[in-house]
Parts: sequence; structure tokens; C-alpha cells
Amino acid sequence: MKGNLKVGIVGAPRGSGFVRAIQTVKETELTAICDINPDILKERSDQFGVENRYVEFAEMAESDLDIIVVATPMPLHVPQAVMALNNGKHVITEVPAATDLEQCWQLVQAVENSGCKYMMAENYTYMKPNVLVRAMAENGVFGEVYFGEGEYIHELKGLNEITVWRRKWQTGRNGCTYPTHSLGPVIQWFQDRVISVCCMGSGHHYVDPRGDEYENEDSISMMCKMSKGGQINIRVDMLSNRPHNMTYYSLQGTQGCYESARGFGDSPKIWLKGFHDKIEWHSLWEFEEEFMPDMWRNPPEEALQAGHGGGDYFEIREFVDCIVNDTKPPVDVYEALDMTVPGLVSEVSVNKGSIPIPVPDFREIKSFPDDLSDELRDSEIISVRL
Repeated sequence: MKGNLKVGIVGAPRGSGFVRAIQTVKETELTAICDINPDILKERSDQFGVENRYVEFAEMAESDLDIIVVATPMPLHVPQAVMALNNGKHVITEVPAATDLEQCWQLVQAVENSGCKYMMAENYTYMKPNVLVRAMAENGVFGEVYFGEGEYIHELKGLNEITVWRRKWQTGRNGCTYPTHSLGPVIQWFQDRVISVCCMGSGHHYVDPRGDEYENEDSISMMCKMSKGGQINIRVDMLSNRPHNMTYYSLQGTQGCYESARGFGDSPKIWLKGFHDKIEWHSLWEFEEEFMPDMWRNPPEEALQAGHGGGDYFEIREFVDCIVNDTKPPVDVYEALDMTVPGLVSEVSVNKGSIPIPVPDFREIKSFPDDLSDELRDSEIISVRL
């Protein structure tokens, strides 16, 4: 590689969270920012000393950038990623990867045809406890894992009014519309994929400031059946009046179990048959010295100060590594869809009386939509236009 990789960000508000990591990673240089709001574009470009400024994303995609960070609202992730990939750019996008099944197909085709690297920026997989549990699961200390949980409880009715796209794409659809923070880490612990989902909600108890009922039921539960027979339960709640708890996880195996903190003085806890004489909780951090991966042994100060528990730094660092070394991205397009598609399919399940619905594997789909199940071909989620 000659010289630094030139990086551009589209979506200045959320994209600003990646700037410190880009400026810290020695192989990268932030050279461009794109945003449809000229005032925000000027403010953030001035703040970070970026000269190349774009209001039109197509112009940015055709420039001489090497990497584009897509940090725009959910429905724009795929259209902008596809445009960037088709112009020979490596792409890392915010979550989820896509908002309908046709977008999933378009994204896979663009990645396969471009020869460029694509990664979904699922930052919760990089949080310190999640990284440690993943390493322990890979080392087999839990035995055969067969049950897991993830919860994302984040009351955002007010945020709906500030970032209005959320009102449609997160709380304006009924289902597990924001699954990847909860599902991502647990699916990595299982080293497996979801083959079917059954989704149900708790009903409607809130209205927005205009008096309109939120289409999304208040608390959504998505039960995921895994290809090896295990089960993952996901809860997403963005409406209930209560304190946040965005990072609860659990894991159960034949030789032990793990539960993350639920807040209010709680801490990550674990029990392992091969390490503990009594069946009682111990601190997860007892295992840090033996199992913690190198990234969290001596993390740089930038990682400690980065958002999402260090995830905003590590995902950029590892994405750049896969480009420089020409290796597989940590969350490639197929793994991104493994974390995204169950949530899309959950909308079909909840709207069909919570029946189980098969989750397509885009590694195996060769003809779209012919290779989808009958339930999905007939569903509204196959294509949802802006």
C-alpha cells in the first residue's frame, strides 16, 4: 500500500463518532465529509479540518477516496454502500445492514462483483465483556452452547422527534426493527446462524406527540432457532417508560453460563463447571488474564475514550487491517445479514400471528426472489421503498 487510505464519511452527525478512530489509525486520513444539510456539513468539516465537502453523495462516491463510512439513516445504508462499492470503494456501514430483503440481495451482489471489502460496523461485538465471552466460548469452556439472550432497551420517543427517520424505520414498523446490537455478540458466541424466527409483541401503550399510535409494539420478543438446534431470545424495546439497559446478554452451555450486568450495581458474572467447585456466581473478570484477546489487553487510549465501549475505535482498526492485509472483514456481508435478516423476517412473523418464519441464508440464494420461502415472497418486507 502506497500512502494513507483516504477516508470519507457520509452522514456527519453519527459519522463524527468515527473521526477520532480514523485520525488515530496511522494508515488512514479523513479527507472528505458528505451531508445533505449544508450547515451541519460546514460545522463538522470545520471542526475536523476537512476540505473536501459534498452535499451530493454521488459526487463523493466518484471521487478518489479509498474507504467510505456510511453513517446515514437506516434505509440509505444499502443504496449508498452499493454506489460506493460500484465505484471501487471499500465500505463500512452503520447498522443494520439493510431494511428489506431486496436490499440484502443488492448488497451481496455489489460486494461480490466489486472485489472491495465490506463490513457492518456492529460496535457492540467489540465491547470488552463481549470480546472476553466470545474468546471463552471459542475455547469451549461453556461446553456446547444452546441458549442465549440479548436485550436492547432504549426509550427513544424523544429521539424520534429529533432524528425523524427513526419514527418510521425503528418505531413505525412492527417487529424487531433494530436487532443487531442484541443479536450480534450472541450469534458470534454460538458460531452459528438463525434459521427461523418467531416474533411477538406486548401491545401498544404509547402515542407520539401528534397523538399517533406507534406501529411498533412496545416490547418485542424475537425467538431465534439456530441451525445447530440452539435458541437465542432477543428483546428490543424503544418505547417503554423506564431506564435504559442496552447491553444485557446471557449465554448457557452444558458446562457453564454467563450473565452480563443489568445495571444498578450489578456486574458481569459467570459460572463454569470446570473452574468452580460450587454452583454460584463469580466475576467474569477472573478470566481476563487467561482468555482476554490482545485487542483489550493493552488498548490504546483512543479505544478507551471511543464510543460504544471502544467499539467505534476497534471496528475501524480491524476494517483497515483487513484492507491492508487483504483478509476477511470481521463482520463481512454474510455475517452482517446473519445479524440483520432475522429482524426483517420478524416483521413477517409478528404480522402473521407470531408464526415461525424461515430466515434465508444469502450465501445460498442464487436467484432473487425465487429462492425465498413462500411466506417471504408474499410478504411486504421483500421490498420497502423510501
